[in-house]
Amino acid sequence: MKKDLSLSALVSDATMVNDYDPNAMSVEKAKTWINHFLHNIDQKESIHIKDALHRVLAKSVIATMNVPNHDNSAMDGYAINTEQLDEQGPFSLRVTGKLFAGNKLEGTTKEAVRIMTGASIPKDINAVIPQEYVEVNGDNITFQQKPPAMQNIRTVGEDIKIGQTILQKGRRIEPCDLGLLASLGIGSIEVYRKVKVAFFSTGDEIISLGTPLLPGQVYDSNRYSLIGLLQRMDLETFDLGVIVDDKKIIEDTLKKASAFADVIITTGGVSVGEADYMKEILKKIGEILFWKISMKPGRPLAYGKIGGCHYFGLPGNPVSTMVTFYQFVREALLSLSGESPIHPIPMIKAKLLTSIKKIPGRTEFQRGFFVQNPQGEFNVSAIKDQGSGILRSMTEANCFMVLSESMGSLEKDCWVDIQLFDSLF
Repeated sequence: MKKDLSLSALVSDATMVNDYDPNAMSVEKAKTWINHFLHNIDQKESIHIKDALHRVLAKSVIATMNVPNHDNSAMDGYAINTEQLDEQGPFSLRVTGKLFAGNKLEGTTKEAVRIMTGASIPKDINAVIPQEYVEVNGDNITFQQKPPAMQNIRTVGEDIKIGQTILQKGRRIEPCDLGLLASLGIGSIEVYRKVKVAFFSTGDEIISLGTPLLPGQVYDSNRYSLIGLLQRMDLETFDLGVIVDDKKIIEDTLKKASAFADVIITTGGVSVGEADYMKEILKKIGEILFWKISMKPGRPLAYGKIGGCHYFGLPGNPVSTMVTFYQFVREALLSLSGESPIHPIPMIKAKLLTSIKKIPGRTEFQRGFFVQNPQGEFNVSAIKDQGSGILRSMTEANCFMVLSESMGSLEKDCWVDIQLFDSLF
């Protein structure tokens, strides 16, 4: 693939690339082509860390202080100077001081100091003995072993040092990161703005909720699946509803959406059909690639741009919509959001508890239900109904069984790769 190959050039002349076949596109090849035309959105904003969960850092965070910024006790116990002890015990010391976290020393450090976790270590103390290893008798303590120097003392910069990069640009902020930032006194960070995604369904037979169905009509399930998928990715979303099969209305909707959104996602209208006007309109107003992916479910897929807006045309069958989103759109949205690196969806091995049918020559994402047996081994069973229009198969499943192009039918006890639904985000 040529690094400087433009989308418009590929749309106008697909023969310019030797290994490019829009009618027999592998899953991995399609991902590679999509990624070739993606660049993260470079607009940034500064936000308070309490609002930063799952946002993407636009600038690396450098520590401007040490954490901890003082030597402190890692235990509740007794702080001593080991240099005043002989090599062999037992040892007996008088408690001459008391020190709590955030407070000043009461008394002196002459022999032993009762100390609490987090309290600053006085300059002439070099070890802390945990309280469970000490016998207390009035104002005296007895212990058997001499502790090594610096035992149970957290030193300055042990967690973070001044000048250390603690969070890299491109990182998606997790709950633990919020605490880390707060420990450095950092109240705001620079992040990329949220990716703006507009989406709608197409088709005269697709009806919005709240309207009684007439013969031949179905409720719009795809839009609600997309709402859930997009909400999990912390995006700015625009639900444009159901658009009827009218050329002018579809064209106007696409043009208006492309003026404010970074990405448009549609479901339906990208495969062959008498009333599917989407391909004709997209060719007129955008630079769109129409692919037949060697996969099941989800064979038809469109990708391209309308002006500066990325476009994904997903198939209309409910399961196909979700599978193509997981396998293609998810990664593209992560890339546009500035996240880096983008890790592939984890796959683990599981043993089949049921036989499955498959034809070689395409990648299949069959729905399965996995469990972990008492020996720690993952087992997976195929969901009975695997049709691309059977949305119930997604509800009954908790994973995809990813069956490569070269695979045929598999018998019980064979091993397969699975993608856990919970690992997709």
